[in-house]
Amino acid sequence: MSLNRIFAIASNVLRETIRDQILYLSLVYSVVLVAAVVLLPQLAASAENKIMLDVGVAAIEVIGLIVAVFIGTNLVNKEIEKRTIFVLVAKPVSRSEFILGKHLGISAVLAVLVSLMSAIFTIVMAIAKVKIPVTAILISNFFTFWQLMLLGSIAILFGTFTSSLIAALLTFATYLAGNSSKDLLALGEISTSESIKNITRSIYLLLPDLSRANLKNEAVYGILPSVADLFNNGVYILAYALLMLSIAILLFSNRQF
Repeated sequence: MSLNRIFAIASNVLRETIRDQILYLSLVYSVVLVAAVVLLPQLAASAENKIMLDVGVAAIEVIGLIVAVFIGTNLVNKEIEKRTIFVLVAKPVSRSEFILGKHLGISAVLAVLVSLMSAIFTIVMAIAKVKIPVTAILISNFFTFWQLMLLGSIAILFGTFTSSLIAALLTFATYLAGNSSKDLLALGEISTSESIKNITRSIYLLLPDLSRANLKNEAVYGILPSVADLFNNGVYILAYALLMLSIAILLFSNRQF
């Protein structure tokens, strides 16, 4: 496995996506944030600052989710539809390098996008004279990126064996289910039926627990989990992403072109 080939594929994904998407999405985020700053004081005079922070950090996740789902699921299928996959596999590029390069590329795109939106958020809040817990917000935004990185691996996994549209729907469904898996587990634990408890536990183990990366609600108050919890949650997300990539490589390696 060659790191140079992986980085070459990743840089190509980053270059193409930044040129076509990032600036427009950053502009959309800026418009949403400025609209919130202008309109919210008129609609919620007593809690406008809190709502501005909520809108700002939530919009970062939503826009990042759109990129992770719709670009991530298309990374593999686009090469197949354009027939460029035949050129790639004919070259000394292994299929594992192809998948890892694509994921590294979409992760870099998401890192740039989240960083840019975080900077815009900080600047707009400063102009609006809204005090923000900077450290907590930045850590929350990093975990938003970490969650999106995991979703990127899931998007690529689905994209290896199905169409872009179905892969996008499955990835989005995984996002919704992953953010609800902890609540489902808690609901199962209060049940008197052992069968229901076992089912909810199995579902929880199968689905990614994306609530581990959801720090937004507490971060706007400057509250964060302990360093140990942050580390454990970060390792969990990384391990799950690596598992998804391993399965994606296995499935992609068995496809015939």
